[in-house]
Amino acid sequence: MAAIRLEGIAKVYPNGHAAIRPLDLEIADGEFLVLVGPSGCGKSTLLRLIAGLETPTAGRIVIGGADVTALPPQSRDLAMVFQSYALYPHMTVRDNLAYGLKVRGTPLAVRAERVAAAAQALGLDQLLERRPAQLSGGQRQRVALGRAMVRQPKAFLLDEPLSNLDPALRAQARAEIARLHRALAATVVYVTHDQEEALTLGGRVAVLRQGAIEQVAPPLEVYARPANTFVARFIGAPPMNLVPAQTFGIEAPEGALIGVRPHDVAIGVGSGVQAVVELVEPRGHDTVVHLRLDAPGTPTVLAVVELDAPAPGSRVQVALETDRIHLFDETSGARLR
Repeated sequence: MAAIRLEGIAKVYPNGHAAIRPLDLEIADGEFLVLVGPSGCGKSTLLRLIAGLETPTAGRIVIGGADVTALPPQSRDLAMVFQSYALYPHMTVRDNLAYGLKVRGTPLAVRAERVAAAAQALGLDQLLERRPAQLSGGQRQRVALGRAMVRQPKAFLLDEPLSNLDPALRAQARAEIARLHRALAATVVYVTHDQEEALTLGGRVAVLRQGAIEQVAPPLEVYARPANTFVARFIGAPPMNLVPAQTFGIEAPEGALIGVRPHDVAIGVGSGVQAVVELVEPRGHDTVVHLRLDAPGTPTVLAVVELDAPAPGSRVQVALETDRIHLFDETSGARLR
C-alpha cells in the first residue's frame, strides 16, 4: 500500500468551471479517507484526478513517494470500484475476478490463489461459476470489490459503490468494507454523498463544497466541532439548528449565530422561548419536532425527542443544552467556538 499526497491540485474545465479549486491533501499509508459532500461539490472529480482519469489543471499527485501526475491510469497501480460495478456480463464471477490479473500476464497459479483468497474473504466461494445477471446487487458489489482486491494495488478508490443497494444491503456492505479494510490495512479513498457512510467508515472525513475542502478531520471531530456553518448543517441528521444568539438570550459577539443539534433542544422543560409545534415526524426510534419560535425572523427549530411528542399546534417552551452550543460568525460562517 502507499500514501497519497495532493499538492495544489486544481481542475478547471474549458468552459471556466472550477471543479476543484487549488487544494492540498495528504492520505496516509493504510488510511481510510472519505470524501463527502453534496452533488456537484467535486468529490468524484477529485477521485478521478487521483486515478488518472482526469488531468489536473495545476498541481501534482504523489503516490508512494513517486510523482504520478503525468502517468496514465494503468501505470498508477490503483484499483477503482465504480457505482455501476462495471462487471463483464458474459464472464463468470471467477473470470471477472481474474481478468485484471490475466491482462497483466500474472501466472495462472498466482491468479487462482488470489481469486480463491478474495472469494473466501468476500463469501463468494459458492458463486464463482455464476454470471453477473444471476447475482443480487450486494453480490455484484462484492465481486467488484474482489476484482480490486486480487490486484493488490497501492490504493483502492471507491466511487459511491453502495448507492445502488437498498438500505439493508447498504448497512451490510458498509460493514463488509470496514472489515476488509481492517484485514488488508489498505489505503482507501472513498467517495459518498451519504453522511452516515462517511461517519461510520472514515478514519478521517474530508467535507467538500464547490471544489474546496471545508474540513478534514476524524468523524467525531467533524460532527462535534464543525469548522463552519456549511459543515455544521451538512453533517448530522436532522441538520444543526442555526439561529441568532439573542434569540435565546445567549451572550455572544455581535453578528454571531448559535448552532445546536436537534438532540440538544429540550421541549417543555423549565423556562425557555415560547414556540408552536408546526410538524411532527415519527422515525421509529425517535421523533423530529418542527418548532416555530415566537421570536420574529428566526428559522424553524428542530428538536429530537425519544418519548411522546407534543401534537401539532401545541404551544411549548423551548430550551437549549447551553454546554452543547456552537458559535459561528454570521457573515463568514467560520467557527468562533
